Formats: sequence, structure tokens, C-alpha cells
Amino acid sequence: MLIDTHTHLYVSEFDHDRRDMIQRAQDAGVSTFVLPAIDSETTEAMHTLKQDYPENIFLMMGLHPTHVGENLADELWHVRQQLETNTFVAVGEIGMDLYWDKTYKKEQQEAFAQQIDWALEFDLPIVIHCREAFDEIFEVLDGVQDPRLRGVFHCFTGNLQQAEHAINLNMLLGIGGVVTFKNSGLAETVANISMDHIVLETDAPYLAPTPFRGKRNESSYMTFVADKVATAHQISVSEVSKKTTNNAKKLFGI
Repeated sequence: MLIDTHTHLYVSEFDHDRRDMIQRAQDAGVSTFVLPAIDSETTEAMHTLKQDYPENIFLMMGLHPTHVGENLADELWHVRQQLETNTFVAVGEIGMDLYWDKTYKKEQQEAFAQQIDWALEFDLPIVIHCREAFDEIFEVLDGVQDPRLRGVFHCFTGNLQQAEHAINLNMLLGIGGVVTFKNSGLAETVANISMDHIVLETDAPYLAPTPFRGKRNESSYMTFVADKVATAHQISVSEVSKKTTNNAKKLFGI
């Protein structure tokens, strides 16, 4: 059994074959899906999917950093209202993304810090989106200094030093399709990280693993990620499955 700890099953890319895609994942041994939030416009679709698959799907709530903009106050109010009125397993995905646009860098950092505060208040882990923003994100996390802080660096693509920094902050590393990319160097980094600190994910429909790179990703493809992690650690896929599933269950309380 595998848990896809980060998959956007509710987005429009799956509108024409969502049920078939979920069935393919289950047939491949991916039995549980953790869905990250993006913004207020996707909340209803998330809740609807949870109602359709109550035993298999678990939800996060948060504001994605690339959706931080002029309506930040309204979006954060929505996150807060959702946290107060619904059940979630994490606050996410939150963080910073300085790859596409740095216009709202300050606001991204402030939104990140605010949502961390709420995660601590509700005793939930955080799921971090980090793109070209390790220094800025570590600046926020290093300032928290609360033993309740815990979570996942989603789609981790950093180096070993950054991995160790994240782990020292009580974070797991979410490993996805990038680990299968020939020149990413991520497999070599993963080989030096204890399986105690790893969970698996797809980030579907994005970042499909080799041999599907550049195409739509889906949760069934997580088997390719598990295979690569097993090779990196020179252990069996069943050991990878067992360890990463236990890590995810413990973190998310599922």
C-alpha cells in the first residue's frame, strides 16, 4: 500500500477521467490520497471529492504562494474559516515561490508565517511549497522555535545540506517524480537521507516521472517514484512502501 501525500485530484485536468484515474491508482496499490489546497476557488471541488471517497481522500487547507495577491486578506480569511468549520489533516500547501514572480515576496512570507501560526493553533502539520526560496522559508521556520512545528517539504529538490536543515526542523521530505529525472541529482541526495524522513508524492497532474515526463501526471505513477527510492537505498519496494506509508500515517494522523 502506498499513500500519495500530495495530489491535486480535483483540478480540471482530470475532469474527463477522474474516476478511472483514481481506480488506476488503487489498482497500482496507491490506496490513500492527501489533497493540498490552492485557493478559495478550489475548495468546493476538494470537499466534493472527499464526499465521494471518504475513506481514501484526506484534505489540507491553505493558500498556495503563487495565489498570494491583492486579495490576500480575503483568501486568508477563507483559510481561517475553513480551519474553524471543517476537518483537515494539514495546513497546506503553503510557503513561497520566487520562480514565477517576486512581486508579492513580502506578502508570501507574511502569509506563510500566518498560516504556520494557525497550524500550531489547530495542532496540524504544515505542507511547504518551496521554489527558489529555501533561504526565505528557512528564515521563517527558524524563527518559530515551537516543538509542535512539523510537516513536509513538498516536492523536495534541495541539496543534502538543505535536507538536513529541514529534517532538523522536524520536517519530512516529500519525494516525487523529480527523483527519476536523470540529471536532477535528487536520487543521490535521497540515498543519503534516512527513510525515517521520507514520504512519497506525485503532485499530479504536475511533474510526471520518467518515462512520462512532460505529460499529465497521475497518482498511479507513484510506483515509479517508489522504485527509484528503493534503488537509491538498495532496499525493496515493499520496504519503501511500508516505511513511507507509516511516516505519512503518523504525520497526518490517518
